[in-house]
Amino acid sequence: MLACSLVLLVAVVAVRLSSRSGLPSLLLYLGIGIALGQDGLFDVKFDNAELTQVIGYAALVVILAEGGLGTKWKEVRPALPAAALLSTVGVGISVGVTASAAHYLVGLDWRQALIIGAVVSSTDAAAVFSVLRKVPLPSRITGVLEAESGFNDAPVVILVVAFSAVGPVEHWYVLIGEIALELAIGAAIGLAVGWLGSYGLRHVALPASGLYPIAVMAIAVSAYAAGAMVHGSGFLAVYLAAMILGNSKLPHWPATRGFADGLGWLAQIGMFVLLGLLVTPHDLVDDFWPAVVVGLVLTAVARPLSVFLSLAPFRLPRREKALMSWAGLRGAVPIILATIPMVSGIEGSTRVFNIVFVLVIVYTLIQGPTLPWLAKALRIADDQSEASDLGIESAPLERLRGHLLSVAIPGKSKMHGVEVGELRLPSGAAVTLVVRDGTSFVPEPATVLRRGDELLVVATDPVRDSAEARLRAVAEGGKLAGWLGTGKDTGPDVVAPLVDVPHVVRLAKKLGKGGDGRPDGTKARR
Repeated sequence: MLACSLVLLVAVVAVRLSSRSGLPSLLLYLGIGIALGQDGLFDVKFDNAELTQVIGYAALVVILAEGGLGTKWKEVRPALPAAALLSTVGVGISVGVTASAAHYLVGLDWRQALIIGAVVSSTDAAAVFSVLRKVPLPSRITGVLEAESGFNDAPVVILVVAFSAVGPVEHWYVLIGEIALELAIGAAIGLAVGWLGSYGLRHVALPASGLYPIAVMAIAVSAYAAGAMVHGSGFLAVYLAAMILGNSKLPHWPATRGFADGLGWLAQIGMFVLLGLLVTPHDLVDDFWPAVVVGLVLTAVARPLSVFLSLAPFRLPRREKALMSWAGLRGAVPIILATIPMVSGIEGSTRVFNIVFVLVIVYTLIQGPTLPWLAKALRIADDQSEASDLGIESAPLERLRGHLLSVAIPGKSKMHGVEVGELRLPSGAAVTLVVRDGTSFVPEPATVLRRGDELLVVATDPVRDSAEARLRAVAEGGKLAGWLGTGKDTGPDVVAPLVDVPHVVRLAKKLGKGGDGRPDGTKARR
Protein backbone atom coordinates (compact mmCIF):
# COMPACT_ATOMS: atom_id res chain seq x y z
CA MET A 1 0.00 0.00 0.00
CA LEU A 2 2.82 2.37 0.88
CA ALA A 3 4.56 1.62 -2.41
CA CYS A 4 1.37 2.36 -4.39
CA SER A 5 0.92 5.65 -2.53
CA LEU A 6 4.50 6.65 -3.29
CA VAL A 7 4.05 5.77 -6.96
CA LEU A 8 0.91 7.92 -7.21
CA LEU A 9 2.60 10.81 -5.41
CA VAL A 10 5.65 10.66 -7.68
CA ALA A 11 3.36 10.40 -10.73
CA VAL A 12 1.52 13.59 -9.73
CA VAL A 13 4.85 15.40 -9.27
CA ALA A 14 5.94 14.05 -12.66
CA VAL A 15 2.85 15.57 -14.31
CA ARG A 16 3.77 18.94 -12.84
CA LEU A 17 7.42 18.70 -13.87
CA SER A 18 6.57 17.64 -17.42
CA SER A 19 4.13 20.53 -17.85
CA ARG A 20 6.77 23.01 -16.71
CA SER A 21 9.83 21.58 -18.46
CA GLY A 22 8.27 20.80 -21.83
CA LEU A 23 9.46 17.20 -21.63
CA PRO A 24 6.95 14.54 -22.63
CA SER A 25 5.78 12.81 -19.47
CA LEU A 26 7.04 9.57 -21.04
CA LEU A 27 10.53 9.99 -19.63
CA LEU A 28 9.40 10.67 -16.08
CA TYR A 29 6.96 7.77 -15.96
CA LEU A 30 9.45 5.40 -17.52
CA GLY A 31 11.90 6.49 -14.85
CA ILE A 32 9.37 5.55 -12.17
CA GLY A 33 8.96 2.09 -13.71
CA ILE A 34 12.72 1.57 -13.98
CA ALA A 35 13.19 2.66 -10.36
CA LEU A 36 10.58 0.12 -9.24
CA GLY A 37 11.83 -2.73 -11.44
CA GLN A 38 14.96 -4.82 -11.76
CA ASP A 39 18.16 -2.99 -10.81
CA GLY A 40 15.90 -0.40 -9.15
CA LEU A 41 14.96 0.53 -5.60
CA PHE A 42 12.25 -2.10 -5.13
CA ASP A 43 13.74 -4.80 -7.42
CA VAL A 44 10.35 -5.87 -8.81
CA LYS A 45 10.88 -8.64 -11.35
CA PHE A 46 8.47 -8.38 -14.30
CA ASP A 47 9.05 -9.96 -17.71
CA ASN A 48 5.56 -10.64 -19.09
CA ALA A 49 5.77 -9.09 -22.56
CA GLU A 50 2.36 -10.45 -23.58
CA LEU A 51 0.57 -8.76 -20.66
CA THR A 52 2.48 -5.56 -21.35
CA GLN A 53 1.33 -5.63 -24.95
CA VAL A 54 -2.33 -6.13 -24.01
CA ILE A 55 -2.30 -3.35 -21.40
CA GLY A 56 -0.35 -1.11 -23.77
CA TYR A 57 -2.94 -1.56 -26.52
CA ALA A 58 -5.74 -0.75 -24.06
CA ALA A 59 -3.93 2.36 -22.86
CA LEU A 60 -3.25 3.46 -26.44
CA VAL A 61 -6.96 3.19 -27.25
CA VAL A 62 -7.76 5.53 -24.33
CA ILE A 63 -4.98 7.95 -25.31
CA LEU A 64 -6.16 8.08 -28.93
CA ALA A 65 -9.74 8.62 -27.76
CA GLU A 66 -8.69 11.50 -25.51
CA GLY A 67 -6.60 12.99 -28.29
CA GLY A 68 -9.46 12.71 -30.77
CA LEU A 69 -11.87 14.40 -28.38
CA GLY A 70 -9.48 17.35 -28.11
CA THR A 71 -8.70 17.62 -31.84
CA LYS A 72 -10.17 20.67 -33.53
CA TRP A 73 -11.88 19.75 -36.77
CA LYS A 74 -11.30 23.16 -38.34
CA GLU A 75 -7.52 22.69 -37.93
CA VAL A 76 -7.38 19.04 -38.99
CA ARG A 77 -9.71 19.26 -42.00
CA PRO A 78 -7.31 21.11 -44.32
CA ALA A 79 -4.45 18.94 -43.04
CA LEU A 80 -6.05 15.57 -43.82
CA PRO A 81 -4.46 15.01 -47.27
CA ALA A 82 -0.98 15.87 -46.00
CA ALA A 83 -1.41 13.77 -42.86
CA ALA A 84 -2.67 10.82 -44.91
CA LEU A 85 0.38 10.87 -47.19
CA LEU A 86 2.73 11.35 -44.26
CA SER A 87 1.12 8.39 -42.47
CA THR A 88 1.41 6.03 -45.45
CA VAL A 89 4.03 7.09 -48.00
CA GLY A 90 6.10 8.78 -45.31
CA VAL A 91 6.01 5.69 -43.12
CA GLY A 92 7.18 3.53 -46.04
CA ILE A 93 10.14 5.82 -46.74
CA SER A 94 11.09 5.95 -43.07
CA VAL A 95 10.91 2.15 -42.71
CA GLY A 96 13.14 1.59 -45.73
CA VAL A 97 15.84 4.07 -44.74
CA THR A 98 15.90 3.10 -41.05
CA ALA A 99 15.92 -0.63 -41.79
CA SER A 100 18.84 -0.19 -44.18
CA ALA A 101 20.79 1.64 -41.49
CA ALA A 102 20.01 -1.05 -38.91
CA HIS A 103 21.18 -3.75 -41.31
CA TYR A 104 24.33 -2.19 -42.79
CA LEU A 105 25.52 -0.03 -39.87
CA VAL A 106 24.49 -2.10 -36.86
CA GLY A 107 24.66 -5.57 -38.40
CA LEU A 108 21.13 -6.81 -37.71
CA ASP A 109 19.58 -9.34 -40.07
CA TRP A 110 16.92 -8.05 -42.44
CA ARG A 111 13.94 -9.27 -40.40
CA GLN A 112 15.18 -7.57 -37.23
CA ALA A 113 16.12 -4.45 -39.20
CA LEU A 114 12.69 -4.23 -40.83
CA ILE A 115 10.99 -4.66 -37.44
CA ILE A 116 13.02 -1.81 -35.96
CA GLY A 117 12.38 0.36 -39.01
CA ALA A 118 8.63 -0.20 -38.73
CA VAL A 119 8.48 0.16 -34.95
CA VAL A 120 10.24 3.53 -34.76
CA SER A 121 8.50 5.01 -37.82
CA SER A 122 5.34 5.67 -35.81
CA THR A 123 5.06 9.00 -34.04
CA ASP A 124 3.53 8.78 -30.59
CA ALA A 125 0.09 10.33 -30.06
CA ALA A 126 0.61 10.96 -26.35
CA ALA A 127 3.98 12.68 -26.88
CA VAL A 128 2.68 14.79 -29.78
CA PHE A 129 -0.50 15.85 -27.97
CA SER A 130 1.33 16.74 -24.75
CA VAL A 131 4.15 18.73 -26.38
CA LEU A 132 2.61 20.40 -29.43
CA ARG A 133 -0.36 21.83 -27.57
CA LYS A 134 2.09 23.83 -25.45
CA VAL A 135 4.03 25.18 -28.44
CA PRO A 136 2.41 28.16 -30.22
CA LEU A 137 2.56 26.83 -33.79
CA PRO A 138 0.32 27.69 -36.74
CA SER A 139 -2.74 25.47 -36.98
CA ARG A 140 -1.68 24.07 -40.37
CA ILE A 141 1.40 22.52 -38.73
CA THR A 142 -0.24 21.25 -35.54
CA GLY A 143 -3.13 19.89 -37.61
CA VAL A 144 -0.80 17.80 -39.79
CA LEU A 145 1.27 16.51 -36.88
CA GLU A 146 -1.67 15.63 -34.65
CA ALA A 147 -3.57 13.92 -37.47
CA GLU A 148 -0.41 12.04 -38.47
CA SER A 149 0.10 10.76 -34.93
CA GLY A 150 -3.49 9.53 -34.89
CA PHE A 151 -3.30 7.92 -38.34
CA ASN A 152 0.13 6.32 -38.59
CA ASP A 153 -0.30 3.78 -35.79
CA ALA A 154 -2.51 1.64 -38.04
CA PRO A 155 -0.10 0.98 -40.96
CA VAL A 156 2.83 0.57 -38.58
CA VAL A 157 1.02 -2.07 -36.51
CA ILE A 158 0.22 -4.01 -39.70
CA LEU A 159 3.88 -3.89 -40.80
CA VAL A 160 5.24 -4.95 -37.41
CA VAL A 161 2.80 -7.87 -37.17
CA ALA A 162 3.70 -8.96 -40.72
CA PHE A 163 7.45 -8.75 -40.09
CA SER A 164 7.04 -10.61 -36.77
CA ALA A 165 5.04 -13.48 -38.23
CA VAL A 166 6.65 -16.92 -38.28
CA GLY A 167 7.70 -17.83 -41.80
CA PRO A 168 8.62 -15.72 -44.84
CA VAL A 169 7.56 -12.07 -44.99
CA GLU A 170 4.81 -11.35 -47.50
CA HIS A 171 5.53 -9.47 -50.69
CA TRP A 172 5.46 -5.71 -50.44
CA TYR A 173 2.46 -5.31 -52.74
CA VAL A 174 0.43 -7.70 -50.54
CA LEU A 175 1.30 -5.63 -47.47
CA ILE A 176 0.28 -2.41 -49.22
CA GLY A 177 -3.05 -3.96 -50.16
CA GLU A 178 -3.67 -5.13 -46.59
CA ILE A 179 -2.77 -1.73 -45.18
CA ALA A 180 -5.09 0.07 -47.59
CA LEU A 181 -7.97 -2.31 -46.87
CA GLU A 182 -7.61 -2.15 -43.09
CA LEU A 183 -7.34 1.64 -43.14
CA ALA A 184 -10.46 1.94 -45.29
CA ILE A 185 -12.45 -0.39 -43.04
CA GLY A 186 -11.25 1.36 -39.89
CA ALA A 187 -12.05 4.81 -41.27
CA ALA A 188 -15.55 3.77 -42.33
CA ILE A 189 -16.33 2.21 -38.95
CA GLY A 190 -14.87 5.13 -37.01
CA LEU A 191 -16.89 7.70 -38.95
CA ALA A 192 -20.08 5.65 -38.68
CA VAL A 193 -19.75 4.93 -34.95
CA GLY A 194 -18.81 8.53 -34.19
CA TRP A 195 -21.77 9.96 -36.13
CA LEU A 196 -24.28 7.50 -34.69
CA GLY A 197 -22.94 8.03 -31.17
CA SER A 198 -23.10 11.82 -31.37
CA TYR A 199 -26.59 11.70 -32.85
CA GLY A 200 -27.79 9.40 -30.09
CA LEU A 201 -26.26 11.44 -27.26
CA ARG A 202 -27.84 14.63 -28.61
CA HIS A 203 -31.33 13.13 -28.91
CA VAL A 204 -31.52 10.59 -26.07
CA ALA A 205 -31.58 11.98 -22.54
CA LEU A 206 -29.63 9.86 -20.05
CA PRO A 207 -30.96 9.71 -16.48
CA ALA A 208 -27.83 11.32 -14.94
CA SER A 209 -25.27 13.79 -16.23
CA GLY A 210 -22.43 11.60 -14.95
CA LEU A 211 -23.36 8.94 -17.49
CA TYR A 212 -22.44 11.14 -20.47
CA PRO A 213 -18.64 10.95 -20.00
CA ILE A 214 -18.86 7.18 -19.62
CA ALA A 215 -21.08 6.93 -22.70
CA VAL A 216 -18.68 8.98 -24.83
CA MET A 217 -15.67 6.87 -23.89
CA ALA A 218 -17.69 3.68 -24.34
CA ILE A 219 -18.66 4.75 -27.86
CA ALA A 220 -15.03 5.50 -28.73
CA VAL A 221 -13.83 2.15 -27.37
CA SER A 222 -16.64 0.33 -29.20
CA ALA A 223 -15.30 1.84 -32.45
CA TYR A 224 -11.97 0.16 -31.78
CA ALA A 225 -13.68 -3.15 -30.97
CA ALA A 226 -15.85 -3.02 -34.09
CA GLY A 227 -12.88 -2.20 -36.31
CA ALA A 228 -10.76 -5.00 -34.86
CA MET A 229 -13.58 -7.56 -35.19
CA VAL A 230 -13.91 -7.02 -38.94
CA HIS A 231 -10.12 -6.94 -39.48
CA GLY A 232 -9.99 -3.18 -39.88
CA SER A 233 -7.77 -0.64 -38.15
CA GLY A 234 -9.20 -0.26 -34.67
CA PHE A 235 -6.74 2.50 -33.80
CA LEU A 236 -7.86 4.64 -36.73
CA ALA A 237 -11.51 3.88 -35.91
CA VAL A 238 -11.25 5.02 -32.30
CA TYR A 239 -9.42 8.24 -33.24
CA LEU A 240 -11.94 9.24 -35.93
CA ALA A 241 -14.94 8.33 -33.76
CA ALA A 242 -13.57 10.39 -30.87
CA MET A 243 -12.81 13.32 -33.17
CA ILE A 244 -16.42 13.38 -34.40
CA LEU A 245 -17.73 13.18 -30.84
CA GLY A 246 -15.38 15.93 -29.73
CA ASN A 247 -16.59 18.33 -32.41
CA SER A 248 -20.29 17.68 -31.83
CA LYS A 249 -22.53 19.67 -29.51
CA LEU A 250 -22.83 17.05 -26.82
CA PRO A 251 -24.66 17.67 -23.54
CA HIS A 252 -22.59 18.05 -20.37
CA TRP A 253 -19.37 18.46 -22.32
CA PRO A 254 -17.42 19.89 -19.34
CA ALA A 255 -17.67 16.66 -17.37
CA THR A 256 -16.96 14.59 -20.48
CA ARG A 257 -13.79 16.46 -21.40
CA GLY A 258 -12.45 16.39 -17.86
CA PHE A 259 -13.23 12.68 -17.50
CA ALA A 260 -11.45 11.86 -20.77
CA ASP A 261 -8.45 13.98 -19.82
CA GLY A 262 -8.15 12.18 -16.48
CA LEU A 263 -8.42 8.77 -18.14
CA GLY A 264 -5.77 9.80 -20.65
CA TRP A 265 -3.33 10.73 -17.88
CA LEU A 266 -4.08 7.50 -16.02
CA ALA A 267 -3.48 5.44 -19.16
CA GLN A 268 -0.16 7.17 -19.83
CA ILE A 269 1.04 6.71 -16.27
CA GLY A 270 0.10 3.03 -16.13
CA MET A 271 1.49 2.23 -19.57
CA PHE A 272 4.82 4.00 -19.10
CA VAL A 273 5.42 2.60 -15.61
CA LEU A 274 4.70 -0.91 -16.89
CA LEU A 275 7.14 -0.46 -19.78
CA GLY A 276 9.76 0.72 -17.31
CA LEU A 277 9.18 -2.42 -15.25
CA LEU A 278 9.64 -4.64 -18.30
CA VAL A 279 13.10 -3.39 -19.18
CA THR A 280 16.29 -4.60 -17.51
CA PRO A 281 18.64 -1.59 -17.26
CA HIS A 282 21.95 -3.47 -17.22
CA ASP A 283 21.00 -5.17 -20.51
CA LEU A 284 20.78 -1.79 -22.23
CA VAL A 285 24.50 -1.02 -22.02
CA ASP A 286 25.55 -3.19 -24.95
CA ASP A 287 22.78 -1.79 -27.18
CA PHE A 288 23.28 1.88 -26.34
CA TRP A 289 25.49 2.88 -29.28
CA PRO A 290 23.56 0.82 -31.87
CA ALA A 291 20.43 2.60 -30.69
CA VAL A 292 22.13 5.99 -31.00
CA VAL A 293 23.27 5.19 -34.55
CA VAL A 294 19.85 3.98 -35.68
CA GLY A 295 18.18 6.95 -33.99
CA LEU A 296 20.56 9.39 -35.64
CA VAL A 297 19.74 8.02 -39.09
CA LEU A 298 16.03 8.06 -38.24
CA THR A 299 16.08 11.65 -36.98
CA ALA A 300 18.54 13.21 -39.42
CA VAL A 301 17.82 11.24 -42.60
CA ALA A 302 14.73 9.03 -42.58
CA ARG A 303 12.25 11.44 -40.99
CA PRO A 304 13.29 14.48 -43.08
CA LEU A 305 13.18 12.40 -46.27
CA SER A 306 9.72 11.08 -45.41
CA VAL A 307 8.43 14.60 -44.70
CA PHE A 308 9.95 16.35 -47.71
CA LEU A 309 9.10 13.60 -50.23
CA SER A 310 5.58 12.76 -49.02
CA LEU A 311 4.65 16.45 -48.68
CA ALA A 312 6.15 17.42 -52.04
CA PRO A 313 2.68 17.86 -53.64
CA PHE A 314 1.88 20.51 -51.02
CA ARG A 315 3.52 23.88 -51.35
CA LEU A 316 4.69 24.20 -47.78
CA PRO A 317 7.70 26.36 -46.91
CA ARG A 318 10.91 24.45 -46.29
CA ARG A 319 11.22 25.77 -42.77
CA GLU A 320 7.81 24.33 -41.89
CA LYS A 321 8.85 20.97 -43.33
CA ALA A 322 12.08 21.20 -41.34
CA LEU A 323 10.10 21.76 -38.14
CA MET A 324 7.76 18.85 -38.91
CA SER A 325 10.83 16.69 -39.50
CA TRP A 326 12.11 17.48 -36.02
CA ALA A 327 8.65 17.17 -34.45
CA GLY A 328 8.31 13.45 -35.25
CA LEU A 329 8.24 12.60 -31.56
CA ARG A 330 8.47 8.99 -30.43
CA GLY A 331 7.04 7.69 -27.20
CA ALA A 332 5.49 4.61 -25.67
CA VAL A 333 3.92 3.38 -28.93
CA PRO A 334 7.24 2.18 -30.45
CA ILE A 335 8.15 0.45 -27.18
CA ILE A 336 4.77 -1.30 -27.08
CA LEU A 337 5.13 -2.38 -30.69
CA ALA A 338 8.59 -3.75 -29.87
CA THR A 339 6.87 -6.32 -27.63
CA ILE A 340 5.13 -7.89 -30.67
CA PRO A 341 8.24 -9.79 -31.90
CA MET A 342 8.95 -10.79 -28.28
CA VAL A 343 5.50 -12.37 -27.98
CA SER A 344 5.93 -14.02 -31.40
CA GLY A 345 9.26 -15.52 -30.35
CA ILE A 346 11.34 -13.91 -33.11
CA GLU A 347 15.06 -14.48 -32.73
CA GLY A 348 16.86 -11.41 -31.40
CA SER A 349 13.59 -9.77 -30.31
CA THR A 350 15.03 -8.84 -26.89
CA ARG A 351 17.81 -6.88 -28.55
CA VAL A 352 15.26 -5.19 -30.81
CA PHE A 353 13.30 -4.14 -27.71
CA ASN A 354 16.41 -2.79 -25.98
CA ILE A 355 17.49 -0.78 -29.04
CA VAL A 356 14.03 0.73 -29.41
CA PHE A 357 13.85 1.54 -25.70
CA VAL A 358 17.18 3.38 -25.66
CA LEU A 359 16.42 5.14 -28.95
CA VAL A 360 13.10 6.47 -27.70
CA ILE A 361 14.53 7.76 -24.41
CA VAL A 362 17.60 9.45 -25.92
CA TYR A 363 15.87 11.20 -28.81
CA THR A 364 12.75 12.14 -26.88
CA LEU A 365 15.03 13.80 -24.35
CA ILE A 366 16.64 15.76 -27.19
CA GLN A 367 13.66 16.56 -29.40
CA GLY A 368 10.96 17.46 -26.86
CA PRO A 369 12.67 20.36 -25.04
CA THR A 370 14.31 21.75 -28.20
CA LEU A 371 11.13 21.92 -30.27
CA PRO A 372 10.01 25.37 -28.97
CA TRP A 373 13.53 26.74 -29.51
CA LEU A 374 13.62 25.43 -33.09
CA ALA A 375 10.20 26.92 -33.81
CA LYS A 376 11.47 30.33 -32.72
CA ALA A 377 14.75 29.93 -34.60
CA LEU A 378 12.84 29.13 -37.80
CA ARG A 379 10.44 32.00 -37.06
CA ILE A 380 7.46 29.70 -37.09
CA ALA A 381 6.23 30.25 -33.53
CA ASP A 382 2.78 31.80 -33.75
CA ASP A 383 2.87 34.70 -31.30
CA GLN A 384 -0.57 35.84 -32.46
CA SER A 385 -2.29 32.58 -31.59
CA GLU A 386 -3.30 33.95 -28.20
CA ALA A 387 -4.95 36.96 -29.81
CA SER A 388 -7.40 34.91 -31.84
CA ASP A 389 -7.66 31.91 -29.52
CA LEU A 390 -10.58 33.23 -27.51
CA GLY A 391 -11.55 30.93 -24.65
CA ILE A 392 -15.27 30.23 -24.94
CA GLU A 393 -16.91 27.70 -22.65
CA SER A 394 -20.50 26.60 -23.10
CA ALA A 395 -23.14 25.01 -20.90
CA PRO A 396 -26.62 24.12 -22.19
CA LEU A 397 -29.69 25.53 -20.41
CA GLU A 398 -31.85 22.65 -21.54
CA ARG A 399 -35.20 23.62 -20.04
CA LEU A 400 -34.80 27.26 -21.08
CA ARG A 401 -33.68 26.29 -24.59
CA GLY A 402 -30.61 28.47 -24.31
CA HIS A 403 -26.88 28.43 -23.67
CA LEU A 404 -24.63 30.11 -21.15
CA LEU A 405 -21.28 31.08 -22.67
CA SER A 406 -18.27 31.87 -20.50
CA VAL A 407 -15.82 34.00 -22.49
CA ALA A 408 -12.27 34.53 -21.22
CA ILE A 409 -10.43 37.41 -22.94
CA PRO A 410 -6.70 36.55 -23.31
CA GLY A 411 -3.91 39.07 -23.01
CA LYS A 412 -3.37 39.76 -26.72
CA SER A 413 -6.99 39.62 -27.84
CA LYS A 414 -8.27 42.47 -30.02
CA MET A 415 -11.45 42.42 -27.94
CA HIS A 416 -9.51 44.59 -25.49
CA GLY A 417 -10.84 48.14 -25.73
CA VAL A 418 -14.12 47.15 -27.43
CA GLU A 419 -17.37 48.36 -25.90
CA VAL A 420 -20.09 45.83 -25.13
CA GLY A 421 -22.42 47.50 -27.63
CA GLU A 422 -19.74 47.26 -30.32
CA LEU A 423 -19.79 43.45 -30.08
CA ARG A 424 -23.00 43.63 -32.15
CA LEU A 425 -24.23 40.27 -30.93
CA PRO A 426 -27.25 38.83 -32.75
CA SER A 427 -30.73 39.40 -31.37
CA GLY A 428 -31.33 36.81 -28.70
CA ALA A 429 -27.81 37.03 -27.20
CA ALA A 430 -26.57 39.45 -24.55
CA VAL A 431 -23.63 39.98 -22.19
CA THR A 432 -25.19 39.57 -18.75
CA LEU A 433 -22.18 39.71 -16.42
CA VAL A 434 -18.53 40.79 -16.46
CA VAL A 435 -15.98 39.49 -13.95
CA ARG A 436 -12.97 41.80 -13.61
CA ASP A 437 -10.22 41.77 -10.99
CA GLY A 438 -12.23 39.55 -8.67
CA THR A 439 -15.41 41.65 -8.91
CA SER A 440 -18.53 40.98 -10.96
CA PHE A 441 -20.88 43.62 -12.38
CA VAL A 442 -23.67 43.94 -14.93
CA PRO A 443 -22.27 45.79 -17.97
CA GLU A 444 -23.82 48.63 -19.93
CA PRO A 445 -23.57 49.05 -23.71
CA ALA A 446 -20.77 51.59 -23.16
CA THR A 447 -18.76 49.32 -20.83
CA VAL A 448 -15.24 48.88 -22.26
CA LEU A 449 -13.90 45.34 -22.17
CA ARG A 450 -10.36 44.69 -21.01
CA ARG A 451 -7.87 41.88 -21.29
CA GLY A 452 -8.36 39.38 -18.50
CA ASP A 453 -12.12 39.96 -18.31
CA GLU A 454 -14.48 37.01 -18.13
CA LEU A 455 -17.88 37.50 -19.71
CA LEU A 456 -21.07 35.55 -19.20
CA VAL A 457 -23.16 35.61 -22.37
CA VAL A 458 -26.67 34.17 -22.54
CA ALA A 459 -27.82 33.09 -26.01
CA THR A 460 -30.99 31.43 -27.21
CA ASP A 461 -30.60 28.13 -28.99
CA PRO A 462 -31.15 29.45 -32.56
CA VAL A 463 -28.42 32.13 -32.29
CA ARG A 464 -25.90 30.24 -30.16
CA ASP A 465 -23.54 29.46 -33.05
CA SER A 466 -23.76 32.91 -34.61
CA ALA A 467 -23.12 34.55 -31.23
CA GLU A 468 -19.99 32.48 -30.68
CA ALA A 469 -18.82 33.15 -34.24
CA ARG A 470 -19.30 36.88 -33.68
CA LEU A 471 -17.30 36.82 -30.43
CA ARG A 472 -14.44 35.02 -32.15
CA ALA A 473 -14.56 37.48 -35.03
CA VAL A 474 -14.21 40.47 -32.70
CA ALA A 475 -11.39 38.74 -30.82
CA GLU A 476 -9.54 38.32 -34.10
CA GLY A 477 -10.44 41.52 -35.94
CA GLY A 478 -11.44 44.03 -33.26
CA LYS A 479 -14.52 46.24 -33.32
CA LEU A 480 -14.43 46.50 -37.13
CA ALA A 481 -14.66 42.73 -37.59
CA GLY A 482 -17.03 41.93 -40.44
CA TRP A 483 -16.53 45.29 -42.12
CA LEU A 484 -12.85 44.52 -42.83
CA GLY A 485 -13.43 40.99 -44.09
CA THR A 486 -12.85 39.22 -40.76
CA GLY A 487 -15.42 37.33 -38.87
CA LYS A 488 -15.93 34.25 -40.96
CA ASP A 489 -18.02 31.72 -39.11
CA THR A 490 -15.58 29.19 -37.71
CA GLY A 491 -18.19 27.02 -36.11
CA PRO A 492 -18.65 25.98 -32.52
CA ASP A 493 -15.12 24.95 -31.84
CA VAL A 494 -14.43 24.26 -28.20
CA VAL A 495 -11.16 25.88 -27.18
CA ALA A 496 -11.11 25.03 -23.51
CA PRO A 497 -12.79 22.44 -21.31
CA LEU A 498 -16.41 23.47 -20.98
CA VAL A 499 -17.94 24.73 -17.77
CA ASP A 500 -21.24 23.65 -16.27
CA VAL A 501 -23.93 25.96 -14.94
CA PRO A 502 -23.46 25.21 -11.21
CA HIS A 503 -19.79 26.15 -11.49
CA VAL A 504 -20.69 29.48 -13.09
CA VAL A 505 -23.23 30.19 -10.39
CA ARG A 506 -20.69 29.43 -7.67
CA LEU A 507 -18.15 31.64 -9.44
CA ALA A 508 -20.58 34.54 -9.60
CA LYS A 509 -21.53 34.17 -5.93
CA LYS A 510 -17.90 34.00 -4.90
CA LEU A 511 -16.68 36.95 -6.94
CA GLY A 512 -19.75 39.14 -6.94
CA LYS A 513 -20.10 42.12 -4.64
CA GLY A 514 -23.80 42.22 -5.21
CA GLY A 515 -25.64 41.33 -8.39
CA ASP A 516 -24.99 44.66 -10.06
CA GLY A 517 -21.95 45.87 -8.16
CA ARG A 518 -19.21 47.52 -10.21
CA PRO A 519 -15.45 47.36 -9.60
CA ASP A 520 -15.43 50.92 -8.33
CA GLY A 521 -18.26 50.22 -5.88
CA THR A 522 -20.91 52.22 -7.76
CA LYS A 523 -24.21 50.83 -9.03
CA ALA A 524 -24.92 50.19 -12.66
CA ARG A 525 -27.32 52.67 -14.23
CA ARG A 526 -30.69 51.24 -15.22
